[in-house]
Amino acid sequence: MDVRVLSDETVEWDAFVRGAPDGSPFHLMAWKRAVQTAFGHRPHYLVAGGATGVEGVLPLFELRGLFGGRALVSVPYGVYGGICARSGEVRQALLDSATHLARRLDARYVELRHRAPQRMDLPTKALYVTFSRPISPSEDENLAAIPRKQRRMTRQGAKFGLRAEFGPEHLDGFYDIYASSVHMLGSPVFPRGLFHAIAQEFGKDCELLTVWKDERMVAGVLTLLYEDQVLPYYGGALREAFQYAVNDFMYWELMCHAAQAGFRVFDFGRSREGTGPYDFKRHWGFEPVPLPYQYVLRGGAALPNLSPANPKMRLAIETWKRLPLGLTKRIGPTLTKYLP
Repeated sequence: MDVRVLSDETVEWDAFVRGAPDGSPFHLMAWKRAVQTAFGHRPHYLVAGGATGVEGVLPLFELRGLFGGRALVSVPYGVYGGICARSGEVRQALLDSATHLARRLDARYVELRHRAPQRMDLPTKALYVTFSRPISPSEDENLAAIPRKQRRMTRQGAKFGLRAEFGPEHLDGFYDIYASSVHMLGSPVFPRGLFHAIAQEFGKDCELLTVWKDERMVAGVLTLLYEDQVLPYYGGALREAFQYAVNDFMYWELMCHAAQAGFRVFDFGRSREGTGPYDFKRHWGFEPVPLPYQYVLRGGAALPNLSPANPKMRLAIETWKRLPLGLTKRIGPTLTKYLP
């Protein structure tokens, strides 16, 4: 088994990812290029090969912390990542290579954003859960799968005059709404260039849905399309639109659109238990599944914890909420380079 660092992008990488059960859009070359373009992080993409071709891959980025230190993350700004391999032997070879790389780069840890644990002896953090379930070609069946109270909410937006549009031409307007939305949560916003890079690199596998009220955009969601899955990834809405049940309207429109286009899995993405997004997804009838992010720790390093759930982050979050929106849009993109 030969494990090497990928020097040139090849079609074999993406072909392997798309054929692997633990592959995701965040393993693809498109995500690599988008992250490089927006943040300038250095990639270390490991590929394991044998006589039959590619047997496994591990996408890694080298990151520097806000106060120094290095880490290897698979993958930054993605909810899924980690080792994607055909067998336990290949997984071990990739893990060994990542550990060696961390030692050579003096990285404090390797973070593997697995959807399922791949080595029971690795330190594991179950801070997040993910929500995913099959969807039907039938709109009636999809509606019936939503609990009755929330089902009623999906209809409220249309009664208030909300309408949905699909198309990338409103990407900049959506970014401004997204920036406002994460500001309310106390989180710095990603650079505008990340959204443009994702749209550029994923092409037809990326869609923008925007929601309008009286000719004004009030919400939107940037969605990744992967195999038979639809992943609404970056979403936001203006606070004033909450009274119109804008999020229920938006995600129902997206689900109907995806089902008609032939997608069969709706992946609502990750959330932390006890948060508003967690409760929203539960109310839609989705069940949480823990995300076991796994780590290789070096030199006595502790598990990293840059999550908003960390009590040490509480003051920073509340302070950020009080800053002017315009200021957060200027300094937030710089901070997110260190908050993957």
